[in-house]
Formats: sequence, C-alpha cells, structure tokens
Amino acid sequence: MIEPSRSLSGIAQQLGDSIDPGSPVPLYYQLATAIEEAIDRGDLPAGSRLDNELDLARALALSRPTVRQALGYLVDRGRLVRRRGIGTIVLPAAVRRPVGLTSLFDDLVRSGRRPTTRVLSLEVVGCPEEPAGALDLERGTAITHLRRLRLVDKEPLAVMENYLPPPPLQCTRQQLEQTGLYRLLAASGIVPRIASQSVSARPAGSDEARLLHVSAGAPLLALRRVSYDATGHAIEFASHHYVGERYAIEMSLMSDER
Repeated sequence: MIEPSRSLSGIAQQLGDSIDPGSPVPLYYQLATAIEEAIDRGDLPAGSRLDNELDLARALALSRPTVRQALGYLVDRGRLVRRRGIGTIVLPAAVRRPVGLTSLFDDLVRSGRRPTTRVLSLEVVGCPEEPAGALDLERGTAITHLRRLRLVDKEPLAVMENYLPPPPLQCTRQQLEQTGLYRLLAASGIVPRIASQSVSARPAGSDEARLLHVSAGAPLLALRRVSYDATGHAIEFASHHYVGERYAIEMSLMSDER
C-alpha cells in the first residue's frame, strides 16, 4: 500500500545534522545513509512516497544532482523504487536469504519476520511435463500440487508451486497456512537432504502481478528446485517466483586457488 507523500522537511534538521560538508565522504553518500537510517527507524515507513528531487533539494539545502545520486544509490540498494506516474517509494526491507536446503517459512521466522501464507490450491493432479521430468515420473501420474502465496509483514513476497510425488501428502489448507511445507514433510518422515536448484530472472505474468502487487512485466526471481531424500529419491519439484525488489539470495564464495 502506498502512503501519502512524506516531506523530508519535517526531519530535515535531523538529516542535516548527519551531513558534514567538510567530510571527505561524498555528500550524496552521507545523505543516502541518513535517509536509510530514517527508514530503519520508522520515520519513513514502507510505502511512503517521497517528495520530488527538487523539493527535497530545497528542504535539505543541497544540490539537485546530489539528491538524485543519493536516491539512485538507495534504489540500487533496494530501499527505494521509482515508479512512473507515482514517484519514489520506500520499500519494505528486503528478505535476504542464505543459500541452503531450508524452508522459506523457517528462514523468515528465524530472522524475526512475520510470514503468512494464503493457500491458492491444494489438489491431486496429473503431473505436467516439467515436474514429471524432474521427478522421474510418467507424465499424468497423480501427484500432489500446492500453490501458495507467501507474505512477509503483510506484503506479498512469493508465489510458490510445489509438486510432490506419490504417496499424497496428508495435510490440510489450515496446516499449510500455519507452518512450512518442509515441516509437514518431516512429520510424514520425508526429509530433504540434497537438492539441485537454479535461479533466473523473468517478467511477471498478469496473474503473478495481481497476486504480488507489482506491474505486469516487473522483474521476478524464478527459482526451480528438485529435492532428494537420503536415498536419492526425488521428493519435491518446486517452482517459486519472488518479487525482485523484495528478495535477495546471499551466498559465500571461496577460491580454490592455494
């Protein structure tokens, strides 16, 4: 939800106290840091629409290019977004998730966020071609299909589809809304031990745009995952789509050079 325009003039003194023209740190970076801290404190809550660059420059007694560079820096960091015809919007804090064979639900709970789930479908269907190939099943085999909308702090984050091979998962919509899929699988004795995963970018379709509250064509992170149990048996094919500006995948890298 987009809130009314928030003037930074009300906190201009506070921001001004954070900016030192004599510092070797560039003014745009000082301003960006001060605005980001105001967002983190809640002075500029998610959904706030900021004043235009010229008004901000006047309120803060800075040049317009400095303000433009500061806002651009925060756009690149995922703290603000520019929307044509609307202006500059404060984004909710992005979900930053380490790479691992874990449930999004559990990762969000551990990080102190408030996940909620809306179950869009829970049914037994004939297995489509892509999941059939991933799960080594005949096309049309009866499998469990889940489609859920995951929200974080009441903001839609991801549309998640999962295909589970026989036997059917014994769960209800209420259980799926209250906990993560991996917890329900574990309760049935099904524990993922290894997975093959790919992440790519693609534009949002009309249905995804409606569910995720983004424009059609907005960038989404598309995740495909095939999970296996300890015996190497495929237990899940997942196709998840995340709002690009609200989600990031973090990983640690190591060189093999000595």
